[in-house]
Amino acid sequence: MAGPGAKPAKDVQPKLRLDKWLFAARFFKNRELASEVIESGHLRLNGQRCKKPGHAVMAGDTLTFPQGRAIRVIRVLALSDRRGPAEEAQQLYHDLAPTADAPLE
Repeated sequence: MAGPGAKPAKDVQPKLRLDKWLFAARFFKNRELASEVIESGHLRLNGQRCKKPGHAVMAGDTLTFPQGRAIRVIRVLALSDRRGPAEEAQQLYHDLAPTADAPLE
């Protein structure tokens, strides 16, 4: 059993609360709005419905959720619990949704 001074295992990937990450990545104006979308069952984490705002998200996860009239599909690239400027927030994810001018196959 690990004591108070124990160091985390080296192979453990860092995680962050889902609502906190969505707020830091600037998808929602506050954590309460992010929590409402999650608790209502409208968010999918790696294809599975997620209803817990405190669920852990990590780099490589795929999130699908509504934002306004659009459905966002994004891949988490990095974690940040700090809500920084928009340029910094855009470095946290990759948008997987097709753009309006992309050709259909």
